[in-house]
Amino acid sequence: MKWGNALVALAAIPFLLGLAAVGELRDLGNFVQSRYDFGLPAWAPAPLEPEGNPTTAAKVELGRRLFYDTRLSRDGTMSCASCHRQEQAFTDARATSPGVGGDLTARNSMSLANAGYIPVLTWANPLMHSLEQQALVPLIGQEPVELGLAGMDEEVRARLQSERLYRRLFREAFPEVRGEISLATITRALGAFQRTIISVRSPYDRYRYEGDVDAVSDAVIRGEALFFSERLECHHCHNGLHFSDTVLHERNRLGEIAFHNTGLYNIDGRGAYPANNTGIAEITGRPEDMGRFRAPSLRNVAVTAPYMHDGSIATLDEVLDHYAAGGRTIHEGAYAGVGRDNPLKSSFVPGFDLSAQERSDLIAFLQSLTDEGFLRDPRYANPWTQEERRQ
Repeated sequence: MKWGNALVALAAIPFLLGLAAVGELRDLGNFVQSRYDFGLPAWAPAPLEPEGNPTTAAKVELGRRLFYDTRLSRDGTMSCASCHRQEQAFTDARATSPGVGGDLTARNSMSLANAGYIPVLTWANPLMHSLEQQALVPLIGQEPVELGLAGMDEEVRARLQSERLYRRLFREAFPEVRGEISLATITRALGAFQRTIISVRSPYDRYRYEGDVDAVSDAVIRGEALFFSERLECHHCHNGLHFSDTVLHERNRLGEIAFHNTGLYNIDGRGAYPANNTGIAEITGRPEDMGRFRAPSLRNVAVTAPYMHDGSIATLDEVLDHYAAGGRTIHEGAYAGVGRDNPLKSSFVPGFDLSAQERSDLIAFLQSLTDEGFLRDPRYANPWTQEERRQ
């Protein structure tokens, strides 16, 4: 989504949502303790929630159905789940994703696992603070068009109103507005559901946080030591609960936000990235922000290929090649350049040498972050039965 379009969308939010006051919009960015039971192990902190959208079981169930409903697209062919598939940790295995008209997003579909722990959403928008706010981008964004619902408020309302189940679920989820079906309640329900999509039961979690010494192999333990070493520096940007240095939860209420340039490109020898993917510089306008993106979570990273903000690296082995080199070299074509020499590159990407055994151990560690139960958890699965979908 281009910055100009983002500005329009953000400025229009109070009107699009039909809110009684701008103060209610502000509540979406004011995060507070949740009373909802997220079913977490004792060691894991709960996500915070926007003051204006407390999590309830009714909202979560409604949001799950909306997440998988193709009626939330212009031509009825796509849903949120089209680009966020559970078996791939809510990514889509594409470098970039097509919308209803075939337009491709500029950036790779990020995992929704633990999205409720992230105070700044998407790859490179420091203004995008809540899941409710972010939902507007695929729903009504026009550069590119994703679900394509801009200008279709009444038609979408009619589509959902015709579903008897929705009439009941909206009443239960939003009694304060008598079950109103609107963009405001749709985005709140979607946000509530996405906040419950939590992955904290990988083999590494069982080993590190629950004391199960048999949960991982010796290779994983060796790989963990490498990952957290100052020699490789990985942990500076991928740490803590979320394996990312942008995080917010009940034990870290102030939150942490960071964006990094990893030397993925250096087109002109002065640090330039492709014009449609310049990182937060697109928003801040600061030359020094060129190529700075948010570090994604590494949870379930083995099933979320391809990698990087533009999906331009296909495998974990190639990701290690990039970081070992201290920045990627592209030898020919429009993006040719030596990323290692990018003058804007983070100091945490100096490059390193790995033996074959060390590389294998590091891959084993990254694979141990896969939460197999999460990828099949029925709480996050498509709730529509075949009979319901035929109606």
